[in-house]
Amino acid sequence: MLEKKRRSRAHDVISSGLIGRSWAMVFASGGFRVKLYDIVQQQVSTAIEDIRKQMEELKKSGMLRGNLSVEEQMALVSGCSDLKLAVDGAMFIQECVPESLELKLKIFAELDLHVNDAAIISSSTSCLSPTKMFNGLQHVKNCIVAHPVNPPYYVPLVELVPHPETETATIERTYALMKKIGQSPVKLMKETDGFVLNRLQYAVISEAWRLVKDGVISPRDVDLVMSEGLGMRYAFQGPLETAHINAEGFKSYCERYGEGIHRVLTTFGPVPEFSGDVAEKIDQALWGDLPATPDQLDAKREWRNTCLSHLAKLKKDMKNN
Repeated sequence: MLEKKRRSRAHDVISSGLIGRSWAMVFASGGFRVKLYDIVQQQVSTAIEDIRKQMEELKKSGMLRGNLSVEEQMALVSGCSDLKLAVDGAMFIQECVPESLELKLKIFAELDLHVNDAAIISSSTSCLSPTKMFNGLQHVKNCIVAHPVNPPYYVPLVELVPHPETETATIERTYALMKKIGQSPVKLMKETDGFVLNRLQYAVISEAWRLVKDGVISPRDVDLVMSEGLGMRYAFQGPLETAHINAEGFKSYCERYGEGIHRVLTTFGPVPEFSGDVAEKIDQALWGDLPATPDQLDAKREWRNTCLSHLAKLKKDMKNN
């Protein structure tokens, strides 16, 4: 649950997993009072301890978001294992349960019984459609998808995807809140399978898979193509603007390169099944010589988060120049 200091408006984060914890940190950095809900109280306690640890590390590195100290932000974070109590008086609820339609339908049905008529119910789903999740809810006009990029504390993009019956006011209120807490919201005008970020991401993963399968490049080197090439560009400008400035405008780019782009695209081949020998080959390459353990993944995630926090600071500084 979140509540702006000196105000009665309250918000909730449903689920104390990694995404829920990151959302809680984002909201607290914006000065909102946060209530984390999970059915198991011990998981809530563990999550709050982890949030404090992350905030203290961020403070040491100078990357803590917001104008409040760690202690001031932590004072805004609490937990609850009673859903009805958690959402009492809430004005914004960010659902973060695992990506299971059955589980999400269950939590939304419960939320629908307990929220007030003004509360926004927002889902962090990465690809389940609002229609599948929100159909038939009494508060459907207040329902929206706010899909973050993992982890939202370090990556500000949030895709806002309305249900066909979502009110414009719900979209605008959610958009304004995301801006207020330092995120970068974008509005999708209608539902599409996978939203936008994942459609773009899946296109890249699919072609990366085919290039490895066809023996064109190794898994490690295809990642370098992105991290040291396209990713460097796309950290500041998207694919359309990149094309725009690589010629005399986007129309010029299409006239100059359109025929070649079309020719290459026709060679992409069928959508992979994402299983079998190629999956094994890529998996082994990414684990490398180190043991395949959770500790290795945790270390890589921590390094990624550090890199992202520095990149976020650089982007902010560049925008202010």
